Amino acid sequence: MGKIIALANQKGGVGKTTTSINLAASLSVLEKKVLLIDADPQANATSGLGFDLSEVEATIYECVVDNIDPRTIIQKTEIEGLDLIPSHIDLVGAEVEMLQLHNRERLVKKVLEDIRDDYDFIIIDCSPSLGLITVNALTAADSVIIPVQSEYFALEGLGKLLNTIKIIQSRLNPSLEIEGFLLTMFDSRLNLANQIYEEIKMHFKSMVFKTIISRNIKLSEAPSYGKAVIDYDANSTGAKQYLELAREIIVNNSSLATY
Repeated sequence: MGKIIALANQKGGVGKTTTSINLAASLSVLEKKVLLIDADPQANATSGLGFDLSEVEATIYECVVDNIDPRTIIQKTEIEGLDLIPSHIDLVGAEVEMLQLHNRERLVKKVLEDIRDDYDFIIIDCSPSLGLITVNALTAADSVIIPVQSEYFALEGLGKLLNTIKIIQSRLNPSLEIEGFLLTMFDSRLNLANQIYEEIKMHFKSMVFKTIISRNIKLSEAPSYGKAVIDYDANSTGAKQYLELAREIIVNNSSLATY
């Protein structure tokens, strides 16, 4: 049975989509079968893997609202072993329509029930909000990765996110765990970045990933070419760090470790 990991943080610009794309790609390179679900109406994970949004005919939106079989809309990416369920701006309207539906918090969970056995990992890129689609993703997930930017306001809003996770654990998904806090956009030359890292380590201790994602120009460039960084420049610092993160996650989920 595949492990479902959501990436969530209602604060924008923390590297959530960058992490979703590159973690999924790195897991695939390590010979895992991976499905990336773009659950963000901005659809950056979809375009970041080279798909033309104007040509996307069906998305996670249709699966949730119209009960379309997700297998019929899964897209193969250029990376072997990595599939995508795309997103589109129409996903904005899904939350309104979902309000009228029975069991509205568990609709994504229902969509994934039949396909999770097809994959080792299912990665869900959530929108930068705590709306109904993000609640659905967290209800469907086994765990959540929380990217945290190494800047002054890094911890701002984390309390609200953690409170939402606690509510979901108590009411909707008792088995939801925090996979880890991931420090992103790190610049070791800055005292502030190092201070924030120490503060996060002090607060969350072993829940902080050993891997840190540094600021890296190749990471910024890759999406404009529709590629994961490991496909764009496998020797870059960003590519190596996301591979290390993927290895850390595989080891942490030792039943999936094969090396």
